[in-house]
Amino acid sequence: MRSERPPVLFVVLAAVGVAFFVVPLVGLLYRASWETALGDLTSPEALTALRLSFVISLAATALALLLGVPLAWVYARVRFPGRDLVRALTTLPMILPPVVGGVALLFAFGRRGLFGQALDAIGIRLPFTTAGAILAATFVAMPFLVLTVEAGLRSMDRRYEDAARTLGAGRWVVFRRVTLPLIAPSIFAGAVLTWARALGEFGATITFAGNLPGTTQTLPLAVYIALETRPEVAIMLSLVLLATSLGILVAMRDRYLRAF
Repeated sequence: MRSERPPVLFVVLAAVGVAFFVVPLVGLLYRASWETALGDLTSPEALTALRLSFVISLAATALALLLGVPLAWVYARVRFPGRDLVRALTTLPMILPPVVGGVALLFAFGRRGLFGQALDAIGIRLPFTTAGAILAATFVAMPFLVLTVEAGLRSMDRRYEDAARTLGAGRWVVFRRVTLPLIAPSIFAGAVLTWARALGEFGATITFAGNLPGTTQTLPLAVYIALETRPEVAIMLSLVLLATSLGILVAMRDRYLRAF
């Protein structure tokens, strides 16, 4: 591809655009107390938030895989009335303000919500519990998995599936032995993106599950609280989230997300 000499104005504006994103990150690194970093990250509240964040984000990813892969398959392979509307509704949390998502979950699964009373009658309570935090994280993160897997299904060569059926393989055998291996990179990419989004979830969690240390206080919520009392801890926890997100973006961009 022939290299063009960019207009000076574009170069200047592009440099300002890069600085707009980089300068806040540099400011975060500048204010970090590196001499007390280990102590800040190993404080009881930090370790509890770290452990809880990984538990909730991994559980949300598992739930997203359980529900999202079949949903992506339906979107990619089945035509039905209103598919575009249903697809838009199920991917809406990607652009919906997380706090609004938390309010929606509260009015759906809260004790006085649409289904909350029925759940409460059988002893299931979701708001202000770890299970509620998992539900909130899944709500905002699963669309990343659905879209990534759907793209993989649409781009795969279906002739392999047709050949397997011609040889007598049943539907589930074809899905397990042919389809899943072909879309495995998309599933992996979607799962990692889902996990990263669940790890950084804040708005829906604090609205639906609250901010209870040891129960629902994940890393972003711990950062929010620590910023008022122990800013050095908040900065180090922020850097953990920053490093995780950056590492995922760099690794996934080169290996799994070239088609997107």
